[in-house]
Amino acid sequence: MVELPYRPCVGIMMLNAQNDVFVGQRRDGISEAWQMPQGGIDRGEDHLAAALRELEEETGVTSDLVDLIDTTKRWLYYDLPTELIAKLWGGQFRGQKQMWFLFRFKGLDSQVKINTLNPEFSSWKWVNINELVDAIVPFKRHVYEEVIQEFSCHLNASS
Repeated sequence: MVELPYRPCVGIMMLNAQNDVFVGQRRDGISEAWQMPQGGIDRGEDHLAAALRELEEETGVTSDLVDLIDTTKRWLYYDLPTELIAKLWGGQFRGQKQMWFLFRFKGLDSQVKINTLNPEFSSWKWVNINELVDAIVPFKRHVYEEVIQEFSCHLNASS
């Protein structure tokens, strides 16, 4: 059996002025857990461009409403549970490899609009960084722990 590849993807950690993190609840019924915005990188697409595109597609937040703070220095990987492989991405991938971006949201909550053209979230909220990992589906928790570690120098400042 040929081992499936990882899907190249970006992830977005968006902080508000209080250093709380944006999370959305998935609409697809796969999980009732919350997650930060994420999505695939189109062929030939710059990683930052992909992150800004995904952020707007999933949250309605445009690039003028965020400032880039940092990016992860390496890909972070997760495997899907076996029962989900056939249900996602046409069964072509075993999981995702993600490049993460940390943004500061400088807009108003009213400018977050998850009812986008193809909505991915049914609701959204800001969560304290200490509550983030527990809110996430278990198979992604180690990636979220790594994201928090990579961005830790920015998360503890100016709360």
